[in-house]
Amino acid sequence: MHELSLCNAIVDAVVKHAGGRPVTTVNLRVGRLRQVMPESLEFYFGFVAEGTVCEGARLEQEILPAKLGCSACGHQWEPEWPLFLCPSSDGMQVTVLSGDEFEVESIEIKEATDASPGSQSA
Repeated sequence: MHELSLCNAIVDAVVKHAGGRPVTTVNLRVGRLRQVMPESLEFYFGFVAEGTVCEGARLEQEILPAKLGCSACGHQWEPEWPLFLCPSSDGMQVTVLSGDEFEVESIEIKEATDASPGSQSA
């Protein structure tokens, strides 16, 4: 259920950067090691976005693979769960190279229209 708090943080950040303009899409980069359930994130995003500039916006998620590196031998690999031993040296001196990301990569803002319904041009 940590997806709810993540969505609160996402919406807060997007609202701050949108400057009051309606948002159509929020693009996220989520690393596999974050153990986020994409469906839950979408559900909670819709709930948290209600009444904000994010209401009705799409949440696009790019799931990034986990990649580890062995400090002892330099080998890099995508781990099998849950064991994080180096498959080359059986070493436990492992560094996360990718897969721990959680970031709003970009937002798309609804374009302003020149004429609103009911307005007249001169």
